[in-house]
Amino acid sequence: MPELTVDLERDTETDAPFSRVCALTELSATTPGTGRYLGTIDKIWTVGKKVHGGTMVAASAAAATNWLRASDSALTAMAPIAASSDFLGAPVPGEVEYEVRIRKVGRQICLADTTLIQDGRNLVRTAFTFGHLDDADPLYAQQHGDMPAEPPADAVGYESGSAMGSIVNVGKGAELYIDRAWARFLDGEQAEPRLRLWMRPRAGDQRDPDVSMYFAMMSADMSPPVPMNLGHFGWAPTVQMTTYLRRRPAPGWLRIIATTHEVGGRMFDEDQLILDSTGAVVAQSRQLALIPQR
Repeated sequence: MPELTVDLERDTETDAPFSRVCALTELSATTPGTGRYLGTIDKIWTVGKKVHGGTMVAASAAAATNWLRASDSALTAMAPIAASSDFLGAPVPGEVEYEVRIRKVGRQICLADTTLIQDGRNLVRTAFTFGHLDDADPLYAQQHGDMPAEPPADAVGYESGSAMGSIVNVGKGAELYIDRAWARFLDGEQAEPRLRLWMRPRAGDQRDPDVSMYFAMMSADMSPPVPMNLGHFGWAPTVQMTTYLRRRPAPGWLRIIATTHEVGGRMFDEDQLILDSTGAVVAQSRQLALIPQR
C-alpha cells in the first residue's frame, strides 16, 4: 500500500487535520455481524516514522462508535469511556481498515472490539467500554493549580525545525508545547521523570463534539517517555495502554501531566492526566512500556 503524499506545512488554524483521521468510510463486512471501515492516517500523525499510538486508539474509537450507533440508534448518547490497547505491529502512514465487533449491548455499558488492519495484518487491537460521560460536577477533584492554563512564554514549541518538532510530527496537526521547567533533558540535564505539555486542536477540529472527544483521547498519549529526564532516549515500545475518557473537553488548551510510579531496568509505567481549559479532567491513560536503553 503506497504512503500518502502530504504537505506537512499545509495545515492552518482553520483546517481540521484530526477530523480527517476520524472521517471513516463504511466497507462491506467480510464477517457477518461486524462493521468494517476505511480510514487514512497521514504523515503528520507520526512520531519519527511510526504512527502515533494515541492517534490509532482515537481512530479505532471512532470506528467502534460509528458501528455501535449504526447497530442501535438508542445508543447514540454513549461514548468510548475506556480503551485497552495492544500494539501488535507498527502501521505506516496511509490507508488503514478497522474491523469492529460488538461484544455486549446494555443500558449502562456496551462492549466492542476494534482491530486496526493494514495490508491484511492485524496491527492494533483495542477493547472498548462504552458508557455515559460524566456530566455532573465532581464530588472530589485533585487540584493542579500550579500548572498554567496556557503555555508560558518560555514553553518549547513543536513547530517545524525545532528540537521536538523535528521528531514529533503531531505538532504540525495541532499546537503543542512542552514545559521547559520540567523537561530538563532539553538542556542536557537530568531531573524527576515527569513532564508537562499544552496541546490545542485546530479550530476546525474543535467544532465537531465527537472529533473533540477523540482528540482528547489521542492527547492522553502525547507526552514523551518520562525516562528521557533520566537520560534514557529513544523508542519506548508500549507493551499495553489503557485510556479513559471522562467528559467532553471545553474549547481551548488541554493540559497534559505525565508521571510515573517506577522506572525499572526493563520497563516503566507512565500515567498521563488531561485537563481542559476549565481545569476539568477529560481523559487519562496508563501504559507499561519498555525503557529505552542508553
